Amino acid sequence: MAIGKTEKQEVIKKFGKDGKDTGSASVQIGIFSARINEITEHLKMHKKDKHSRLGLIKLVSKRKKLLSYLKRTNGEQYGNITKDLKIRV
Repeated sequence: MAIGKTEKQEVIKKFGKDGKDTGSASVQIGIFSARINEITEHLKMHKKDKHSRLGLIKLVSKRKKLLSYLKRTNGEQYGNITKDLKIRV
């Protein structure tokens, strides 16, 4: 369950500094959020897919760690990204 290339490029344009900025925390959080949303939709249809559920928990954990890093280093960007992605704080 990977997000498509075009969807990933849209996330990079939205949260990155330029088209090649794939490593910044805000871009990674955006990509993780897109993957989390996709896996969540998959799990609504396939309730017994335990392997995907485990992957979802790992992704949420990675996103949480990146959010705490972003909050520590750049609070303004943290506020913007949580508002844009509608992530509970």
